[in-house]
Amino acid sequence: MQTIKNLTEGPIRKQLFNLALPIMGTSFIQMAYSLTDMAWVGRLGSEAVAAIGAVGILTWMTQSISLMNKVGAEVTVGHSIGAQNTEEAKMFASHNLTIGLLVSLVWGALLFIFAHPVISLYKLEPEITDMAVEYLRIVATGFPFVFLASAFTGIHNAAGLSKVPFYISGSGLLLNMILDPLFILGFGWGTAGAAYATWLSECAVVLLFVYQLKVRNRLWPGFHFFVRLKSIYSLKIVRIGLPVALLNGFFAIINLLMGRTASTYGGHIGLMALTAGGQVEAIAWNTSQGFSTALSAFTAQNYAARRRERIDQAYRTTLKMTSVFGLFCTLLFVFWGAEVFSIIVPEPAAYIAGGDFLRIDGYSMIFMMIEITMQGLFYGTGRTVPPAVISITFNTLRVPLAMGLGAAGLGVSGVWWAISISSTLKGIVSFIWFRILQKRIW
Repeated sequence: MQTIKNLTEGPIRKQLFNLALPIMGTSFIQMAYSLTDMAWVGRLGSEAVAAIGAVGILTWMTQSISLMNKVGAEVTVGHSIGAQNTEEAKMFASHNLTIGLLVSLVWGALLFIFAHPVISLYKLEPEITDMAVEYLRIVATGFPFVFLASAFTGIHNAAGLSKVPFYISGSGLLLNMILDPLFILGFGWGTAGAAYATWLSECAVVLLFVYQLKVRNRLWPGFHFFVRLKSIYSLKIVRIGLPVALLNGFFAIINLLMGRTASTYGGHIGLMALTAGGQVEAIAWNTSQGFSTALSAFTAQNYAARRRERIDQAYRTTLKMTSVFGLFCTLLFVFWGAEVFSIIVPEPAAYIAGGDFLRIDGYSMIFMMIEITMQGLFYGTGRTVPPAVISITFNTLRVPLAMGLGAAGLGVSGVWWAISISSTLKGIVSFIWFRILQKRIW
């Protein structure tokens, strides 16, 4: 039986790496689901990729909402473990799972029912719209798996057992990689085949988490997945997790509007460049997010144990590592963006447009790394509102900025510049805000 890890003692850099690497691996695996779908669907043409991309923003929104219970678990369970209160940790874990299931059922039903009017916002060609609606309705029935897996991941991260979600998510990805070509091309199901492959893979992930906790009993004896909700636990989870869900969900809504703007100026090629390019950009995002989540879990335990000097050292170490990687991504996207994009969609018109997106977006990579690193510090101390304010403010700026730059003659490139400029501002403001806050809480 693997026990909960105490992060308030021991070598800081080693603990950060041991936490961050599996979390990054898990993030890459989750990103690889979409990339695998797009890579196989890309063989059907840019229209099919545009259909998957349109739904991709909605599934991103779904994953954003599920962060309420992932971050809620990482912070509440992490604080309880740091305070050595096992019973409280168990109750917070059960409440995160229960809330996640209830929210997922409501959200999935809404998108299933209103799939057509939602997809119609993109103003795509009728055949692309029909493909996207079919894909959305299939994956919407699997949203409970997404929410439960997210909560399970947060629980294990809080306990310092980030390798468990990595191995389980990796098993789901392997299944998805096997099923994608079989369903999409072998059975001739097209985009619907990608949806069915994703559904089955996400179901398998949740079953493995259940087996891990119920049969192998890796964390606590007598642990109950679902409980009758109590306000003392539920309200704290919502208070901590809701701002995170709102900022990421709002970010997804902004990208939906940006997708519509991109399709206005660039047609389905513009939408495809935005959505598929976003998946490539997620390489940088998920790397920094891995260190950010590790920093959050590390900070949560040490903040409750009042080990401020360990938090400060971990923060400096994390910021150095993410900044170096941000510089690498800038060089890769600026100079070899089209070559990277061609791996996903081999059509010349598609990868040229995608390369333009990556080049412009690449200038902001290091600032995006800084923003996400600072989020880890904010979340670990239980202060999830400041990142929400920063994200919502500057992501909202993207829409009028994109429309203004596009109308000024930049066309679809104006959309890419709006994304790059706002990402740069978010990184700068996040850094300044926490430095000011640090004087009061350290």
